[in-house]
Amino acid sequence: MNQTRIKNNELGYLGNPNIKRDGIEQSWASDDIREYAKCMKDPVYFARKYLKVISLDDGLVDFDLYPYQEEMFSHFDDNRFSIVLACRQSGKSISSVAYLVWYAIFHPEKTIAILANKGATAREMLARATLMIENIPFFLQPGCKAVNKGSIEFSNNSRILAAATSGSSIRGLSVNLLFLDEFAFVENAAEFYSSTYPVVSAGKDTKVIITSTANGLGNIYHKLWEGAVQSTNEFKPFRIDWWDVPGRDEEWKKQTVSNTSELQFDQEFGNNFHGSGNTLISGNKLLGLQAKPPIYTQESVKVYERPKEKHEYMMFVDVAKGRGQDYSTFNLVDISTRPFKQVAVYRDNNISPILFPDIIYKYAKTYNNAYVVIESNDQGAVVCNGLYYDLEYEHVFVESVVKKNAIGVEMTRKVKRIGCSNIKDLVERDQIEVVDADTIIEFSTFVAKGNSYEASDGNHDDLVMNFVLFGWFVSSPMFNDITDLNIKEMMYNEKIKQIEDELVPFGEMDDGRPEETEVINGERWQVMESTELY
Repeated sequence: MNQTRIKNNELGYLGNPNIKRDGIEQSWASDDIREYAKCMKDPVYFARKYLKVISLDDGLVDFDLYPYQEEMFSHFDDNRFSIVLACRQSGKSISSVAYLVWYAIFHPEKTIAILANKGATAREMLARATLMIENIPFFLQPGCKAVNKGSIEFSNNSRILAAATSGSSIRGLSVNLLFLDEFAFVENAAEFYSSTYPVVSAGKDTKVIITSTANGLGNIYHKLWEGAVQSTNEFKPFRIDWWDVPGRDEEWKKQTVSNTSELQFDQEFGNNFHGSGNTLISGNKLLGLQAKPPIYTQESVKVYERPKEKHEYMMFVDVAKGRGQDYSTFNLVDISTRPFKQVAVYRDNNISPILFPDIIYKYAKTYNNAYVVIESNDQGAVVCNGLYYDLEYEHVFVESVVKKNAIGVEMTRKVKRIGCSNIKDLVERDQIEVVDADTIIEFSTFVAKGNSYEASDGNHDDLVMNFVLFGWFVSSPMFNDITDLNIKEMMYNEKIKQIEDELVPFGEMDDGRPEETEVINGERWQVMESTELY
């Protein structure tokens, strides 16, 4: 037997005869060289032939990849940024670990970071990688400098690290491949991702692989997945549905639902991003909202539709302090179409309230002198005065001609309550078309808190507040005067039409007797049988 294939204590790492230690000289047979080259080129071939995994039923077995797992390997290899949405127990994690082992062995001087929602989970995945390495022939192993619960360091200067997802997990490291497992379940994931992404994006060939099952709407994983599906970010989506897993059929689904529930099945196996149940807009409607790419973006404005001649537009504005926290926003809405259309969006958290009126003025003028409604609370008063007095823009909502500082709308509890109620009806009855991805995300995290609604922790609602303002304004007499539209009447008529469409029409009954008719004043009438009452 070839000496390089012998595993013993002399060649092993710290008494482990199954892991080749650092510094072992490798002599190569021609067959070994060809096999090594084949494995280096094809991760699927390498995994099928040489990797082993633990099966619940059979113990240590060869890694027999399912067809979708083979496709996933190719997906990882072909794309720099990969995001996987997978049903539970689909083998996404073990498949990902197998790819990482291949990547570390055949790509020298690479740092691979395995980060999971819990440190124990990340270390367990590293243990799976160690098990795979222990069962690889010595001639394929690069040798190990260190093997412990937190890392594996190879003789080719590649290494695999494991840790929990936190802002300091890989800060200061140069990472070539970042693997994030069950990312939808990570607390403060948005903060972690924003602090981690620069570490990876610094290189031209670095990779990011994110995998998870669905866990509600509005989190960073959901946002990245939707962006990947709609091609608004650099991630490429890969989806694993329950029916992709061999042995899962309709009978399996029926049994699983009977042991749990339809909702739980959809969440765990259906890849459905169910909302928390307390969002202003219903979860089903949120899932149906489809974002579109803007025609162009400039000055923090995303334009989805250019201004059209003879169309009427309205702009709804929310003002922040411009200190990198909350966002100053506006939404331009085409009110000449049915449904109403979101046509342009502004969002910036660094714009000064002093400079914001100039941007509002520019786009309001561009969109046919759009009527502007501004929330006047706090810094909003500065923007109201700047637009109305300094720039002398007349198409601004003024609450009262006699009341002091009456330009714009003060966001009171009553205004917010009416606005939330009306925009909910407009969105859920398809009376307004929302196409901006950031706006949809904000609606997905706009949840009930006490007797009102606001952004869930770690999220923003500045774009949503534009539409809350719109919801309030469309029910005001001013809106009726400007547009000759009565929203309440329009929505009432729409509801009546929906009820009528859903009614089953009454049929005519035939009793088998011939129809008797009689001519009266030149017209033929049906003769009805009289009924006497006693």
